[in-house]
Amino acid sequence: MLPKVSVVIPFYNCPFVDQAIQSVLNQTYANIEIVVVDDGSTLHLDKIAPYRDRICYLGKANGGTASALNHGIGSATGEYVAWLSSDDLFHPDKIARQLSFMLARDAWVSFTNYDLIDENSMTTASFAGPCFSSVWDFYEAFFTSVPVHGCTVMARKEMFLHMGYFNEGLLYTQDYEMWMRVVLNNFDFYYLHDSLTLFRWHGANGTIRHQSRMAEEVQYIRAKFNPLLEGWLARLKSGQ
Repeated sequence: MLPKVSVVIPFYNCPFVDQAIQSVLNQTYANIEIVVVDDGSTLHLDKIAPYRDRICYLGKANGGTASALNHGIGSATGEYVAWLSSDDLFHPDKIARQLSFMLARDAWVSFTNYDLIDENSMTTASFAGPCFSSVWDFYEAFFTSVPVHGCTVMARKEMFLHMGYFNEGLLYTQDYEMWMRVVLNNFDFYYLHDSLTLFRWHGANGTIRHQSRMAEEVQYIRAKFNPLLEGWLARLKSGQ
């Protein structure tokens, strides 16, 4: 049997959560577990109700995306884990194509490109993520940007036993910090040049509403990790 993939969907008062769940149920890959983590929501719980018999529903006190992801990953029973924000969508063959790509390469972690959609699920941009001419360009992008969109990532659950989980002190940039640690712990971060996730850009998007706090967190992450990344890259390039 092909390995089970657990898809963790953190949920907090999001009106699009039913669409996110349905996009996972629509996957062409069959062996999937859907873990919805209700992070203390008070709104839109009715949108989850019709799916309760087809998902693993976990409730918790509000603690932010990182805490919800950690709770979901810790409870996941799949060999592989993917993350889907409650306002985003997966293409129907996202899991099948990405898992096949990883199995062929014995990869522990991978990411893909993505499309942008609006609040009405209309595509506004295709292949909206950055592309890199070499692996060095990818690594160096971490100094100045966030080159990996979290909802495009799939990883072996075992990776988190080596890496640790998401930093719950970071409310908006927990994924950036995690991918920094993945790279610095010498996990090959494989890239599949397919656009398999639909990232919803809308007025209530956290990236829009919390830019100042995000900037503070990014500054903290770069101050902590950029010197380590610079040394790691220098050693890698010198063949040490």
